[in-house]
Amino acid sequence: MSVKLDHVSYYYNPKTRQAALDDVSLEFGDHCFLALIGETGSGKSTLVQHLNGLLLPNEGTVQIGNYLMKNEGKKRYYIDTDKPQKKHPKRKQFDLKELRRYVGLVFQFPEYQLFEETVLKDVMFGPKNFGADEKQASLRAKAALKLVGIPESYYQKSPFELSGGEKRRVAIAGIIALEPKILVLDEPTAGLDPNGEKEMMSLFYRIYQSGKSVVLVTHNMDLVLKYVDEAAVMSHGKLLRVTTPLELFQDEDFLKTTAIEPPLVFKTALELKKNGLDLDLKNVKDVESLAREIKRVKAK
Repeated sequence: MSVKLDHVSYYYNPKTRQAALDDVSLEFGDHCFLALIGETGSGKSTLVQHLNGLLLPNEGTVQIGNYLMKNEGKKRYYIDTDKPQKKHPKRKQFDLKELRRYVGLVFQFPEYQLFEETVLKDVMFGPKNFGADEKQASLRAKAALKLVGIPESYYQKSPFELSGGEKRRVAIAGIIALEPKILVLDEPTAGLDPNGEKEMMSLFYRIYQSGKSVVLVTHNMDLVLKYVDEAAVMSHGKLLRVTTPLELFQDEDFLKTTAIEPPLVFKTALELKKNGLDLDLKNVKDVESLAREIKRVKAK
């Protein structure tokens, strides 16, 4: 399911017209791992809330597959371009729930959204809300819980009895159970220890490898280097550029104009290369891969 934002602007206060998003155009395809990066207040979270209709652009259009969202004065259109009506060609209104089946949004600290009396019921809530019967919802919930590493013995526990990391896994399972084609993650590893962060990102990468698209909002450049295909750099509501992590972290002049600091492991690799060690920087994703690359070059 492709995504296209076309000259999108959004104002939290239309009277002042101070733009949280300012003429943003961004497009990505059916299977990608995209990071949104930039300083706090750059517009990252505002942008991702447009991807499943939580926010509607004041100007421009957002298209997710066949679903088109736009704002024309006092009229707001949620259009399924695959289902034109005779009276209003290509302006068939759609229920936003349809879109949200395809775009799953995981907020920062999703564990605060838990509310059911058991873990299994909490994860079943989403599928049932979208029309699944009890059996279907249970099967999808159990599959999602297995994917995030929650054992069967936890299914009948209250989610509020779990540890912080376990609560987060259950909350994310609730989104995964909807079987979205695009998973949007707003700082999903915030507050986790290094092991928890590693496990969570490995989970998201497996989801990406299964054929889905993943959009990651993060300040952690180590995660950007290791996992993502493309990085979209934002500042003051504007999209500055979309590029690969490899190209981004080598562009020292551009980085000086942003609040982005390259990962230490990449800076180390870059210095080694500048000093004559013929490293292939595209192979450097973390400390372990840097060590392997140094060993490869030394063995020549």
